[in-house]
Amino acid sequence: GSHDSFSFYIDEASPVGPEQPETVQNFVSVFGTVAKKLMRKWLATQTMNFTSQLGAGIRYFDLRISTKPRDPDNELYFAHGLFSAKVKEGLEEINAFLTEHPKEVVFLDFNHFYGMQKYHHEKLVQMLKDAYGNKMCPAIFAHEVTLQYLWEKEHQVLVFYHSPVAVEVAFLWPGQMMPAPWANTTDPEKLIQFLQASITERRKKGSFFISQVVLTPKASTVVKGVASGLRETITERALPAMMEWVRTQKAGESGVNIITADFVELGDFISTVIKLNYALDGGEDDTT
Repeated sequence: GSHDSFSFYIDEASPVGPEQPETVQNFVSVFGTVAKKLMRKWLATQTMNFTSQLGAGIRYFDLRISTKPRDPDNELYFAHGLFSAKVKEGLEEINAFLTEHPKEVVFLDFNHFYGMQKYHHEKLVQMLKDAYGNKMCPAIFAHEVTLQYLWEKEHQVLVFYHSPVAVEVAFLWPGQMMPAPWANTTDPEKLIQFLQASITERRKKGSFFISQVVLTPKASTVVKGVASGLRETITERALPAMMEWVRTQKAGESGVNIITADFVELGDFISTVIKLNYALDGGEDDTT
């Protein structure tokens, strides 16, 4: 999986997202475009677009949705501090891949919503219907979702929706079915301890589960490396330790399920995670 999957594109001409604190809003109001260029270095956690991520093996997408202040069209955008592409365009890009590869399955995790009213959620639900239709798998028990089941039903998309709206729509899986505990640290050692503890306490059977192999910069980290950005200052330096943890994991009900990272093309992250599947008992089984 990819963390902030849509952030390969950050629009520096866009306003600051409504979820950003007043200090960030003030910083941008004073320094304008220069501030946004610096922000982009810390907000962009991916370099590959959806199609490239899919081609490389990514199947879980971390999606955060926002309205844009004073937007007369009430359009929905992917957002992480600044705005990214329109949601409709991203959904269509993913659908084009699925149409070409009818046995592939993706997880779309809508886990943050900013500035959205009820009618915005209704608009997003309609977008999902228009883009994927019967490709979407209705919410059932997680352990029932084998690849064989999905292939027989011709389902290719599981949509997780972290909002009460999920209970009203058959194809929206409740957010609690996709827990993603967050370490919120810049220290690789603390991150690994957190990841290991999270797996030990992994929720009882019936839920998917995300291990976020992601370091989160503090304000002081950003100030020190303001011109370098997230990739150079944190991700690349911590990569060897994080990848060593991934390599030692086991997939399955008592182990890892979905693993997400920043800059998924770095090192051998994707191929290493894929290899974990082959160590499952009866490697040919159509397990979740």
